[in-house]
Amino acid sequence: FINMDNNSQGSGGLKAGLGGLFGGGAPEYSNTELAGVPLTGMSPLSPYLNVDPRYLIQDTDEFILPTGANKTRGRFELAFFTIGGSCMTGAALGAVNGFRMGLKETRDMSWSKPRNVQIINMVTRQGASWANSLGSVALLYSVFGVAIEKARGAEDDINTVAAGTLTGMLFKSGGGLKGVARGGLVGLALSGAYALYNNWDHLTGSSSSSSRLY
Repeated sequence: FINMDNNSQGSGGLKAGLGGLFGGGAPEYSNTELAGVPLTGMSPLSPYLNVDPRYLIQDTDEFILPTGANKTRGRFELAFFTIGGSCMTGAALGAVNGFRMGLKETRDMSWSKPRNVQIINMVTRQGASWANSLGSVALLYSVFGVAIEKARGAEDDINTVAAGTLTGMLFKSGGGLKGVARGGLVGLALSGAYALYNNWDHLTGSSSSSSRLY
């Protein structure tokens, strides 16, 4: 028993010596104190480390934002992505439609250079037309969304529905009052469905950590 006591005292002195060598006067925490410290996402700390685990807890976000900036991108930032994505999507869909139309219109022709040229012309024509149409819709939607957000001073689904409705009305304004009405209804339906999709988790009572895109 005497040897065991001497060994424990010697090891304690060795710990104290090492503690004085590496920082000196290290605070000691009992197992009870360490058990009450949440260490989410961290591996268990060794009790021999000269570190207070309470200083390692991060209660704030791990990224820095400019003063007054939001944590999510606003409509103006998303406008460039929306317009560019719509143009590329329209070009792809138009190219597929143009290829289908080209094959249909030249089905009586044999595979030759004139037929290939005619199909390519149809693909490029339809791709440019669809890209222009979808890009114009995205541009109008983004402009209306940013304007409504600045006017109301708030960002919510009301802006989404209003921007979609106004976009449909203006895009179909060349067809008279009936065209404006039809375009407004289509824009209202599409924007309302998108707003419903964004709020589906909230309506069903489930939580989601994904950022919303307006």
